[in-house]
Amino acid sequence: MNIKILTLFPEVIEAYTRASIMGRAQEKGLARIEAINFRDFAPGRHANVDDTPFGGGKGMVLLAEPLARAVRAVRKSEPVIYLSPKGRPLTHDLARSLSEEEGLIMVCGHYEGVDERFIQRYVDMEISIGDYVLSGGELGALVLTDAVTRLIPGVLSEGSLNEESFTRYLLEYPQYTKPRVFEGETVPEVLLNGNHRHIEDYRLEASVRMTLLKRPDLIEEGLRKKAFDSGTEDLISRLKKSLW
Repeated sequence: MNIKILTLFPEVIEAYTRASIMGRAQEKGLARIEAINFRDFAPGRHANVDDTPFGGGKGMVLLAEPLARAVRAVRKSEPVIYLSPKGRPLTHDLARSLSEEEGLIMVCGHYEGVDERFIQRYVDMEISIGDYVLSGGELGALVLTDAVTRLIPGVLSEGSLNEESFTRYLLEYPQYTKPRVFEGETVPEVLLNGNHRHIEDYRLEASVRMTLLKRPDLIEEGLRKKAFDSGTEDLISRLKKSLW
């Protein structure tokens, strides 16, 4: 997958995408992440990328033309995504869907936003990473890139995604490591006895319990979509009664 991020701060993108999972994906040749400074596509000697808003108001608005030139120069057939607080909320299912694309172009806004005409003519999807406002779209683009890249087949070891939070409409079960006792708290005994069947049963129950307590909406969505087998449904029903 080739991810192209249009930004005024390519150094921010490059510093993070060279590390961890995204760096590993690029080393394996499974992803290529490019930070493209769209100021390079601004016309004129001063390479202006923003101006004051029509109708008045504080702040500056990004010009449509430099972004349009950048998209026209780098786009093949991949979708263009604008990171925006007005966009569709980022979810695991959306990230998985985008991970199946051959490429993505992400546009990082700044200041008071982008000229609406660019969005209408060039943007295929607006995505939000939460109900808050950031100074620019770079952090949103990095969150989306991380979420998408790790879902590309071969980036992570086989099976490592199967029990992550949101994969099965359940939050991941609690994890423990050495030492066995930390500040008086011990690791659950079932994790130490080597009985893999008991461990699997414990982890499923722990996942269901945690999801019911912290994100019951995920359980309800999974039930609506018939995502659980009958045994898990019975477990959900039993734990609901015990918790409430």
